[in-house]
Amino acid sequence: MSSNVSQEDRLSTLAERARETLIRSGNCAQSSFAVLQEEFELDGGGILRALTPFPGMALRGETCGAVVGSIMALGLLYGRDDLEDMRGFIGSLPSARRFCRRFEERNGGTACATVLKSRMGRAYDLADSAESAEYLEAGGAQVCAEVVAGAVTAAAEVILRKG
Repeated sequence: MSSNVSQEDRLSTLAERARETLIRSGNCAQSSFAVLQEEFELDGGGILRALTPFPGMALRGETCGAVVGSIMALGLLYGRDDLEDMRGFIGSLPSARRFCRRFEERNGGTACATVLKSRMGRAYDLADSAESAEYLEAGGAQVCAEVVAGAVTAAAEVILRKG
C-alpha cells in the first residue's frame, strides 16, 4: 500500500479487505492470514492451506481462527528459525501478547464460543448443521466478518508499531 496513505486509512482498507475475504471464503483463519500476508508481503508457503481446518479449531468452539491466522502472520515477522534460539522465542511473544490483549478487549476472549456469545448473545455449535443454519440466519457471517476485520486491524497495528 502507498506510503502516502495515512495509517488510519490503511487500517480501514485492511479491515474492509478482511470483511470481504471472510464473506467470500467463510474461513476466519485463512482470511485473517491472507490479508496480512498480502499487505505485509509475508512468505507463507503452505500456511494458507494449513489454516483450512482452523476456524474455532475445527469448529469446536475453541481458539478463533482470526486469532490463529493473525498470530501466524506475527510469527512470520517476529518468529525464529532456529529452535535453540531462546532469545528469538522470547522476543516473539510481546507482539503476540499485545495482539491477544487487543482482540480480547474487543471480543471478550479468544475462543470462538466466547466471541460468538459476546457478539451474538450465544455460542453456536458450528459443526452441527442446524445450529450452523441458525448462526447464518442470525447474521453470523457478518458478525464474524467484523471479528476478522478487528483481528486484522489489531495485528496490523502491532506490526506497524514494529512489534
